[in-house]
Amino acid sequence: MQNPRDFLTPDALSMLQAIEAAGSFAAAARVLGLVPSTLTYRVRQIEDALDVLLYDRSSRQAKLTEAGAELLREGARLLAEIDAVANRVKRVATGWESQLTIAVDTIISKATIMELCESFFSMAPPTRIRLRDETLSGTLEALTSGQADLAIGVGPDAANATGVHSRPLGSVTFVYAVAPHHPLANAPEPLSDETILKHRAVAVADSVQRGGGLTFGLLGGQDVFTVASMQAKLDVQLRGLGGGNLPRCMADAYIETGRLVVKKTERPQRQVAIGYAWRATKATGQGRALQWWLEQLESATTRAALLEQHRGP
Repeated sequence: MQNPRDFLTPDALSMLQAIEAAGSFAAAARVLGLVPSTLTYRVRQIEDALDVLLYDRSSRQAKLTEAGAELLREGARLLAEIDAVANRVKRVATGWESQLTIAVDTIISKATIMELCESFFSMAPPTRIRLRDETLSGTLEALTSGQADLAIGVGPDAANATGVHSRPLGSVTFVYAVAPHHPLANAPEPLSDETILKHRAVAVADSVQRGGGLTFGLLGGQDVFTVASMQAKLDVQLRGLGGGNLPRCMADAYIETGRLVVKKTERPQRQVAIGYAWRATKATGQGRALQWWLEQLESATTRAALLEQHRGP
């Protein structure tokens, strides 16, 4: 049995495009420098391999059947992809990675990440960007496990990871906040652990794949509502479904408009150092895409925006 792959070659697809452009087999044969019988034979080979008719033989013109029209459409797409792959390979040979995967902690400003992506793509690089949403220790694990090339929003433990370079972004202050209609909104301050324990806590699940992950601010025996991201935690607390610590930079806009109430607690406010990290690649050197991202992260303005530019209400 004939294998369609042996006949659906780029040359064969280009031949079908030439027939369509010329309007007839005879005209296409002249353009391609072939005798008409050779062109007809090659078309028959494709038809036999696919077990379909590509052209209506009752017409003097090269009139495509529905199957032929579909092959022409898909053939044009495949030829365009082949050209794109060839161009990408040529550009990758100049030092660009074929793909750069970035693990982004949910504490990081998504708007700023999108602005950086927009600037990156404006250069028309051959590198594909893949973003991964991660939380807590899962952000660093994505990097150390080889699933990411750059991690933005890692904790201080990144400095101790083998084969990893890290730099600081800044620090984030957490505040305990609840919705104004939450029972704790009017409770006397400072809130004790005993008082907080009586109410549901909202926690972000650690995206780490191995081990139990990290938790912060939870009390033993407390009812917990666990969500997948810091943005989801903010949403839950705005709805009054629980209380908990939120990054001040994410909560500020809602505190200013009265949609969140900050409560003092007996426990001191937590301040966390946040950074970014990438894998060491001494053998092959850094690709140009990673170099570009690291250059952007050297800007103090960019680092501040990644931690602070969260959209408000």
